[in-house]
Amino acid sequence: MSYRRNRVLLSVLLWASLLWASAFVEELDDSFIETKHPDELWIIKFYTPWCTFCKQLDPIWHQIGSELRSVGSAVRVGESDATISTALAKEFRVRSYPAILMLKNDVKYNYAGPRTKDGILDFTDRVSGPPVRSLGSTQLFQHAMRRHDVMFVYVGASSELKVRTHTHTHSNTHSANQLICFQGNYTSVAEELIVHTYFFSASRDVLPKGVGLTSLPAVVVFKDGTSFSYNVEHDSDLKSWILRERFPTFLQIDSYTLYAMGESGKLVLLALVEGKHLSDESLRYKNLVEKVASNHKEAYSRSFYFGFMEGSSYIDGLIMGELTVPSLIVVNLSNDGYFLPLGPVKTERHLLDFLNGVLDGSVESLGGNGFMQRVKRFVYETKITLTPLFREAPELGCLLLSFPLIIGAIICCLCMKNRPNLTQDQDGTTPQEPSPPRRNKPTHKKQE
Repeated sequence: MSYRRNRVLLSVLLWASLLWASAFVEELDDSFIETKHPDELWIIKFYTPWCTFCKQLDPIWHQIGSELRSVGSAVRVGESDATISTALAKEFRVRSYPAILMLKNDVKYNYAGPRTKDGILDFTDRVSGPPVRSLGSTQLFQHAMRRHDVMFVYVGASSELKVRTHTHTHSNTHSANQLICFQGNYTSVAEELIVHTYFFSASRDVLPKGVGLTSLPAVVVFKDGTSFSYNVEHDSDLKSWILRERFPTFLQIDSYTLYAMGESGKLVLLALVEGKHLSDESLRYKNLVEKVASNHKEAYSRSFYFGFMEGSSYIDGLIMGELTVPSLIVVNLSNDGYFLPLGPVKTERHLLDFLNGVLDGSVESLGGNGFMQRVKRFVYETKITLTPLFREAPELGCLLLSFPLIIGAIICCLCMKNRPNLTQDQDGTTPQEPSPPRRNKPTHKKQE
């Protein structure tokens, strides 16, 4: 009796907690477009009833709503069924599910990170705040350093650091004295890239003593226990430089991070290892990649990211095959290409030779996004989609596969039936087939 009472009490508490969490997530419909105030901050999830990933995200989403309410955040949490609120989904150009976006000053910010509570909360905090956060003291700066693996800091007076550069010479003042002319500013880049990383500003005396700056204003990136500045002469535009430098030199990479790395144009060297308990070979590959990333940063950091990934399922989908774990692979996200070592990689020298071969073209690039590769990918993805379906529900799989074939056969039959007879004249009459020529019978004249 006591056991049954405890079960009932536990069920009641569970339902009460779910209802309490649900109270902090608002269901939105098409009227949201007219009723929303421009100054409101919203983070919204679009879902569909048939989406498995949407159902997996649902409890996390309600936890996010509860936590933001408990800390007094101004961000309101909403969700919308895209199959019902079609106008709202169309307004925000939702194409895949679950889609997560944030609205701030009527500007939409798409979230492309991992569907985890910490990842979404970090995105919410980053976008809802100012694009550039001021660090007014050494204590604040050190606190930010402890929280963030990568920090971009604008250092200088109130003047703006500009984005694009060109030079010209004033011959009547100082010969060969080049003046740098800038367009845009640090704040505008921060407003655009706030979805990816945090941006800060500080005065020179707030920075650690070991940070050397040749001129002000400057943009400095702090990562991997060191710092270096944006160089207007060698680093092209500021936005591209930030996109290249926003990841640590060596890190654990998931599918979302790997996809984001593609925006930089860099190649990615990956050590594929087991998920939990690393074998000796996996540990050797991982340490080897980290060693090269650290010891040869100057030589390869402009061309490569370095990291490790647990498992090979995502890479298997990219290469449309299977890689054994552990393995080494270089991925080119700009064209879905990849490179594999030509032989065993036992030493640091072997790995450096592999990277040099990738850069000089002596290692063949596999995959890509050419026409035949796209056809191959379509066949591969169709197979991957249908195989589990045939395994779990073969009757349904046969029905789905036969349906387009039946439709295609019907269309072909109709086309053949309605095809005009080529033997008909243009006026629609059918000409008579000419009769074979008649042989004239020989005439036998009667001899006189």
